[in-house]
Amino acid sequence: MSTQTDPLAALRAAARERTRARDAAKAADAERRAAQARPKRSAAALREIVRRGQAELHGPGWPGASPDATREATAEEVVAWAAREFGDSVAVACSMADAVLPHVVAAIKPWVDVLFLDTGYHFAETYGTRDAVETGMDVTIVDITPRQTVAEQDAAHGKDLWSRDPGLCCQLRKVEPLHDRLAGYEVWVTGVRREEAPTRSATPLVAWDEKNGLVKINPLAAWTFDELLAYATKHGVILNPLLNDGYPSIGCAPCTRRVAPGEDPRAGRWAGLDKTECGLHV
Repeated sequence: MSTQTDPLAALRAAARERTRARDAAKAADAERRAAQARPKRSAAALREIVRRGQAELHGPGWPGASPDATREATAEEVVAWAAREFGDSVAVACSMADAVLPHVVAAIKPWVDVLFLDTGYHFAETYGTRDAVETGMDVTIVDITPRQTVAEQDAAHGKDLWSRDPGLCCQLRKVEPLHDRLAGYEVWVTGVRREEAPTRSATPLVAWDEKNGLVKINPLAAWTFDELLAYATKHGVILNPLLNDGYPSIGCAPCTRRVAPGEDPRAGRWAGLDKTECGLHV
């Protein structure tokens, strides 16, 4: 049966053509970026950009806000500002709990680098979400792996370090690898939201990240979880299936449990321990 009379064959042919076009666009963007690459600007220069950004984007009462500010910038306005100021030196950090942040950024800056910390301990659903984002969204996935494999870490520190010293495990498998990779960028974009936890309630839209030596922006800071889900529904954005299975906050499998109704969204992270953050945002 020819493709003219076989609907499935026609659909497959159209899908192959979309893939070819997407791959060509991605390759062209990579070539352009390589040709236009420039050295990273100094910390002083980047701090000045932070100052200007806070004056332009922050609402009343937030650090650096203009005296004339009447409202806080929208997520899209924050991303557009970052694209103008930093060009290709932008990295999006994504845990693959959802793909809303990459979608928001890619709508303005296609083929942006999306950093995925592959700790070696993720849920299968998280890896599946990562793969779906790579094949279905106009972004460039950059996998970041720790300096040691899980087996090497077990040999050096003992098996299941996460159960005995989760802080050190997060340091080795998240904080240090991300720090190493961020050295090549001027700004990183995160999906941190103020309502997620008390430790995040004062999250600004724009800040200087002293620990990593670059600018940090949080376009979704003011969003609620319901607003995030509404955006995903409206735009058909990929969500990690675990979000609908009692996991409003998704980390490594050994250190994440389901959250009961009414609990803090991050109550399932390192449950029973005096720990609420992995160290990336504090």
